[in-house]
Amino acid sequence: MISKAYRVAAIVVVFAFSFGVLLPVANCKTMLYISLNGNDSWSGKLAQPNPQASDGPLRTLEGARAAIRTTKQAGPLPHGGVTVYLRGGIYHITKTFELSDEDGGTDAAPIVYRAHGSEQVRLIGGKEISGFGPIADETVRKRIDAKCRDKIQQVDLKAQGVTDFGRLTPRGFGRRTYPAALELFFDGKPMQLARWPNRGWANTASVPAGPQGGKFTYEDDRPQRWAKADDIWLHGYWTQDWADSYVSVKSIDTDAREIVTREPHGVYGYKAGKRYYALNLLEELDEPGEWYLDRTSGMLYFWPPKPLADGEVFVSILQEPVISLKNAAHITLQGLTIEFVRGNAIEIAGGNNNAIVGCSLCNIGNVAVTIDGGTRNGVRGCEIYEAGDGGIRLAGGDRKMLTPAENYALNNHIHHYSRWVRTYRPAIGVSGVGNRAAHNLIHDGPHTAMLFGGNEHLLEFNEVYDVCRETGDVGAFYTGRDWTTRGSVIRHNYFHDIHGPYTHGAMAVYLDDAASGTTIFGNIFYRASHAVFIGGGRDNVVENNVFVECDPAVHIDARGLGWAKKHIAKGGGWHMYRKLQAVNFDKPPYSRRYPKLATILQDDPAVPKGNVVMRNICSGGRWLELQGVDRELVTMKDNLVKGDPGFVNRAGLDFRLKPGSAAHALGFEPIPVDEIGLTADLASCLENEQ
Repeated sequence: MISKAYRVAAIVVVFAFSFGVLLPVANCKTMLYISLNGNDSWSGKLAQPNPQASDGPLRTLEGARAAIRTTKQAGPLPHGGVTVYLRGGIYHITKTFELSDEDGGTDAAPIVYRAHGSEQVRLIGGKEISGFGPIADETVRKRIDAKCRDKIQQVDLKAQGVTDFGRLTPRGFGRRTYPAALELFFDGKPMQLARWPNRGWANTASVPAGPQGGKFTYEDDRPQRWAKADDIWLHGYWTQDWADSYVSVKSIDTDAREIVTREPHGVYGYKAGKRYYALNLLEELDEPGEWYLDRTSGMLYFWPPKPLADGEVFVSILQEPVISLKNAAHITLQGLTIEFVRGNAIEIAGGNNNAIVGCSLCNIGNVAVTIDGGTRNGVRGCEIYEAGDGGIRLAGGDRKMLTPAENYALNNHIHHYSRWVRTYRPAIGVSGVGNRAAHNLIHDGPHTAMLFGGNEHLLEFNEVYDVCRETGDVGAFYTGRDWTTRGSVIRHNYFHDIHGPYTHGAMAVYLDDAASGTTIFGNIFYRASHAVFIGGGRDNVVENNVFVECDPAVHIDARGLGWAKKHIAKGGGWHMYRKLQAVNFDKPPYSRRYPKLATILQDDPAVPKGNVVMRNICSGGRWLELQGVDRELVTMKDNLVKGDPGFVNRAGLDFRLKPGSAAHALGFEPIPVDEIGLTADLASCLENEQ
């Protein structure tokens, strides 16, 4: 299919983007420079200080912002706008760099903040730490396994000026987003807050006070070691395999083997036999890479996985975003590295034509980039990883008027995301109307890769694999519980190696709980478990896809007539009728754009009518699964599900069709496989951006 060599080459391109060497530079008439040896009292027009040290680059982003404001106050921006070049080095960001409507440019005169040439520019929301030494306090040493004590190093954070440690919070499914507490990073990677068990999970034994009783019993005697710990946290999937949360321990009765938690308790309460682990325990600092912070003394304890001299040690400090754009226009951030922040890295609210280009966003407590509203704002050519609550959030467009925002996420490499909250914190979240996520490479995630809601989004040319790795009843692409979120198209994506290990497994495209009106066209699904799953919805189209070794390729059920009937009904928990009224579903523009939706309440709304499955190829695995659905309700024709479809090279994962394939006679259209995933030609994935 898509060769390993192609993917590696494409990833190299993204890394090159991150250092700002491949993207075109605007032919600006005005250039400013920022440098660590600069001065905000200088003009900023020189790349380095002059011999007299009387002029040179600026020192801060704020200094460049002030210079641009002065230029704008004197008259229109010059044709070509202003490019601010940041010289290489580490810039410590202690407060948000804010850009507003007065800081923006125009189409002919954009404002660009970018790395200078191939120099690495790091915007750091944390502090580098040094001065580690062996544990001196014998009381502390006794709380740690004897075989581990001499491997662990300590450092006094307060002595290095770090006094705000943040706090651990009850983060999780359905809960508000909290900034992360202070985290430790070594050699560019997040270290593990000391936990037990080190890998895998413990399990609840029983729930003596019932699901909502706020306590449970355990099986192992390990908590006997934790008698002196005073801030124990547990992270678990307490009831469902798609809902995780963190809870604080109030008390432990080691005789009864019972743990009582503080409110809020686990999401949906507690059940027996559910998985969890304990963290923030000095007593469990027992392997390389683990650490613990005594929040009273400020002493941090760390077992480095290799000599400390072989890597930098940072702690995160900044809780606010590193950069914020509010109602700004035509601003580009290019070739920057942003890391070691407790909150979001970049936030864009409103405005238009703002872009995050070729940046590396990593080691983040919450989300890498949030785009809330505005038009034609986007993220392209970036690498995003080790984000605590996911990668990119795209929101924008007017749902009542069906006005598109045209915000976008293009050509990004997103991996190892959602390391704090594990469920419903996707690599890319898309909401509103008319946004686009294309040519992204997404992998190594515990839950969903792309979570979408709203109308008329375009999700295309993405490669997605090794997601849904820690959860169940999960979709790589997921939407649900709304008849009105219609018009989105999922096309020309490559889903492979997707297997959820827990209850109900994983789906590649999951139209859950009556989700309706989505088109799934021209995708390739290889070993994607449940490939397309329609959970009781209507008017969905599954056309011209290739399914190889999926189980099943297509599932359609009628849950609205069974177990979900009470949820779908008027006044039910899914609020389906309320969502209809919220967008005036039976009035223009909805009634014109979606005529079937306008009459849904007169047409047995809980019945999965109008679904179409046509001109698909299924090879190996299982083709179709209908549960409670009358086959006559589904338009099903021209699907090639038996015999050899005539792939060019199935063993080599090249699922293009040879000339003479029986699928051609059925009208199957070629899938542009060479365009799927990251692309070295950035312009090709921008053709439809406008």
